[in-house]
Amino acid sequence: MEREAARSAKRLDREVAKARPARASNWGYFSGPVETRWENDGVTMVLLNELRYRDPYGEVWVAPAGSRVNGASVPRAFWSLIGAPFEGKYRNASVLHDVAYEEQTRSWQDADQMFYNAMRCSGVGAVTAKTMYYALRRHGRHWKHRQAFSVQSASDARSSAVIPEDVGEIRRWIQANDPNLDQIETRANESR
Repeated sequence: MEREAARSAKRLDREVAKARPARASNWGYFSGPVETRWENDGVTMVLLNELRYRDPYGEVWVAPAGSRVNGASVPRAFWSLIGAPFEGKYRNASVLHDVAYEEQTRSWQDADQMFYNAMRCSGVGAVTAKTMYYALRRHGRHWKHRQAFSVQSASDARSSAVIPEDVGEIRRWIQANDPNLDQIETRANESR
């Protein structure tokens, strides 16, 4: 009886999510909860069900069932801000970001923008979400946006080492100035 009620609730959640319009005035919406199974390595999780996110601009991001995620797309030095990628409010955003970074079917810039919007959709506050966005822009594993026929080489990826003082400094700057994402990108690029 409980199992059937849970299935009905999930079905209703999916139907409501599909019917809800995405507007640029909100942060978008998720299709349902993240359901996973831990792998024996203690680090990797496998998605049991598909996770969908429609961003504020109507773009749909999908983490298919069977996707393997480990939080590695978010620089580890910044985990102390809001916990490990599978904890708390930014879990859904982290899962989608890991899949986007693994698949590389869209640009890393689009993936990072989605991560910011998905964090805000999940209830992550502006200062924390902007700090994490900066972390990705400054220290993330970036790649050249590849076409369907191209092959990525190891030299395409880029990232920079995190200086521990940078974490606190950038958070204080965001708290004091409330920069928009363009200003955050400019500061991240200047720091390279």
